Amino acid sequence: MKKNSFFPYLLMHCIFLLYSFYTVLGKIAARQEFLSFRYCALYAALILILAVYAIAWQQVLKSVRLSVATANKAATIIWGMLWSAVFFGEEITARKLAGAAVISVGILVLSFSEAGGGNDQ
Repeated sequence: MKKNSFFPYLLMHCIFLLYSFYTVLGKIAARQEFLSFRYCALYAALILILAVYAIAWQQVLKSVRLSVATANKAATIIWGMLWSAVFFGEEITARKLAGAAVISVGILVLSFSEAGGGNDQ
């Protein structure tokens, strides 16, 4: 990896963190009365998050290979699991932790294999 190649990965995971939060807003909005002010405000915030994510994602793709960026997007599953526990009191089971570990290992393997050259033929 190049010396300053860490920043695009950090930015990428920050936008995945933001992106994963849209599910929280969607679930909270779904509990509101349809078309109430709170419902509309939550969905407006959700759309704003998705818009910021879309723009930031395009910027990340300038610096990170598509295969690596797409594989790293699986980290949003881990964030979703965390948000479900924090905001909705859902249980994080051993199976969920095992799944998160598998996702993390897969991301690391692909990211480091791509960083090392990517063309292992």
